[in-house]
Amino acid sequence: MLTEFLIQTTGPGLYEFTTDIRRWLAGQGDGLLTLMVRHTSCSLLMQENADPEVQTDLTAFFERLVPPSDHPSMSYLRHTYEGPDDMPAHIKAALMPVSLGLPVQGGVPMLGTWQGIYLVEHRNAPHRRKVAAHFG
Repeated sequence: MLTEFLIQTTGPGLYEFTTDIRRWLAGQGDGLLTLMVRHTSCSLLMQENADPEVQTDLTAFFERLVPPSDHPSMSYLRHTYEGPDDMPAHIKAALMPVSLGLPVQGGVPMLGTWQGIYLVEHRNAPHRRKVAAHFG
């Protein structure tokens, strides 16, 4: 079973789409869900979904870890013609997962109590992101 999730972003941050996944898997049996983001400047993450400060802190951490290309510490970058957020977005995507594998039991992802599935946007501009999903 294959599908594609479309996630509209408005800038850097974590965008939860756990509910969409649960809805798609409803009524299915046991198996493995594989997710893969179809872009090179965003990531996927399984993370806490109870306290929104976790998401804002993670975004702030990665911004501090990999600042924009116009920051003095990033002067070594050469791929800068798509804006100061582009190459740092590629670096963040190289450091974070771009695919996830999740066990599913009785059509329900086996997530922990406070876990959610997120697309992590690394670019400043709004984007329409695609996440390929396979369940088998």
